[in-house]
Amino acid sequence: MSDLIQKLQWRYATKKFNAAKVVPQEKVDKILEAVRLTATSSGLQPYEVLVVTNAEIREKIKPVAWNQAQVTESSHLLVFAAWDNYTTERINMMFDLTNEVRGFKNEGWENYRNMLLSTYPTRDAEINFQHAARQAYIGLGTALIAAAEQEVDSTPMEGFDPAAVDEILGLRAKGLRSVVILPIGYREAEGDWLVNLKKVRRPTEQFVTEVK
Repeated sequence: MSDLIQKLQWRYATKKFNAAKVVPQEKVDKILEAVRLTATSSGLQPYEVLVVTNAEIREKIKPVAWNQAQVTESSHLLVFAAWDNYTTERINMMFDLTNEVRGFKNEGWENYRNMLLSTYPTRDAEINFQHAARQAYIGLGTALIAAAEQEVDSTPMEGFDPAAVDEILGLRAKGLRSVVILPIGYREAEGDWLVNLKKVRRPTEQFVTEVK
């Protein structure tokens, strides 16, 4: 754990990537697997991660992401895209998968399925999307930690036009909407104004409150 804390001290929102350095596929796979294994509400995994390496596509994304250079200079661009709605089919897909993997049906689990089926699909689609988007942020947090553990730099970004990115990647046809993007790669220390500045966080006593 102390090693992980040191790596979290090391990580920062990288401002300048070395475009010539590519993250090995093994490290990318470990980061993605950590995201796949992370927690989501009711275990529904209501989002997907797109790994964009295509240079032309990233050049299209850059101008709708405030022309931030990390979009094109990073090794890989991860796009977290949430379900646009909770549907009966999507909920059943995940519950059926659980039953298949575990090899049995559980009455309590099936009752929980029915509760979700009677609640989620009847809600407004935007409410459901916002809920799914919050699950994607859990995945983002896991990706940041996993990248640091692998000593891979990253930069979480909300500064982009989601509708434009959806159009570029054809997400709406897949029932997805982009939520947040995460360039990963290796820092170019000489060109990064932030790299040598101290990490600033509120002290623990101003951040953590114990309720006894």
